Amino acid sequence: MADLTIGLLGFVALFVLMVLRTPVAFAMLLTGFFGTWLLDGLRRAGAVLMTETYSAVANYSLIVVPMFILLGNVASESGFSRGLYDAAHAWVGRFRGGLASASVIGCAAFSAVSGSSVATAVTIGKVALPEMKRLGYGASLSTGAIAAGGTLGFLIPPSTGFVIYAILTEESIGRLFMAGILPGLLMMVLFTLAIWIVTLRDPAAGPRGEAVPFAQRFALLFKALPLIVVIVVSIGGIYLGVFTPVEASGVGAALTIVLAFATGSLSLSGLRTAVMATVSTSSMLYMIVIGANVLNPFLALTGVPAGLESGLAALGLGPYGTLFVILLSYVVLGMFLDGLAMLVITIPIYFPVITALGFDPIWFGVVAVIVIEMGMITPPVGLNVFVVRNVAGDVSLGTVFRGVTPFLLAMVVCLLLIILVPEIALLIPNSMFN
Repeated sequence: MADLTIGLLGFVALFVLMVLRTPVAFAMLLTGFFGTWLLDGLRRAGAVLMTETYSAVANYSLIVVPMFILLGNVASESGFSRGLYDAAHAWVGRFRGGLASASVIGCAAFSAVSGSSVATAVTIGKVALPEMKRLGYGASLSTGAIAAGGTLGFLIPPSTGFVIYAILTEESIGRLFMAGILPGLLMMVLFTLAIWIVTLRDPAAGPRGEAVPFAQRFALLFKALPLIVVIVVSIGGIYLGVFTPVEASGVGAALTIVLAFATGSLSLSGLRTAVMATVSTSSMLYMIVIGANVLNPFLALTGVPAGLESGLAALGLGPYGTLFVILLSYVVLGMFLDGLAMLVITIPIYFPVITALGFDPIWFGVVAVIVIEMGMITPPVGLNVFVVRNVAGDVSLGTVFRGVTPFLLAMVVCLLLIILVPEIALLIPNSMFN
């Protein structure tokens, strides 16, 4: 049997395992191990399993993941995330759809410390959804804003998506973090524009809130100051070259814990809860990286990446035509797989094609993450949609999916702008590292 055929059968086995609800990490690990055994013998498969597992866990750069997850969990337990939302609400809540816009802004701010789409959606959703329901917001707009706003956690640094992408491609985590800033802010602005358009067409979907006096606005802004300080120190430290991303993650987590205890916002039991949640999430992410590292040597043996590259070249679509096909495949996969699964399965295959076409790998990382974000709110999987629906409680999945439609269109606009103007993603990293 040809190696390429075995590689294709390996992909079939991988998807069958995931359909059977095998965790993504173990589906990749099993496919990679048994595929390598079939092609190169048990000794080689065992060696790959041992060496790749060790190298994945021992990767110094991967420390970024648990540190930033801990930062986000402590911020959530201490109520700092509530402070961000309250401050945003005070400043924009008086406008039509202002509470939904405040939710998006709160998601963007919390994304700068959490790095997780699901964590962002859950944290802001628990605070914002009851308030929007109380003020008579339409269920589709309120849940759609939270589900879409949560996806910013995968784009705005410190994004776990960028960390995994950097490890898979051996690109700079710092460059990727900086590349996500302007696209993340652009996405936030486009989301608020989508809210304005929705409420312009249906004012009842997002009624105006009460105006908050200036003194109270600044008081609430001051209440959000601890987390704002953490964001400025950690992300600003990376930009100024004071910290590496790994150092920034440790400094940010430690500073958040110190500020939480200093302000009396965090108890020892709350810290224990945050640490246990961090261990659980980090273990899952580490297993995904291990699974990807075991799968990749199998793919290299089968020649699937090279076969895909030659197949796409034979179509004669040119660089942007080939890019369109790749992005379209992400949209299709997003209907069935979660974001991290798409990332770890596809990047080892698509990355050689992208670099061969002359595209900037940092720019493609941003583009890929945005398309994967779209998969987080598209049916039938739409992980963020299910998360928000569980938080909302009495809202149907259909209502949430209808609510995310304007935000999906906003994401398409953002993606097109970054493809047409690559400097949106590359301006900050090129100015820092060149």
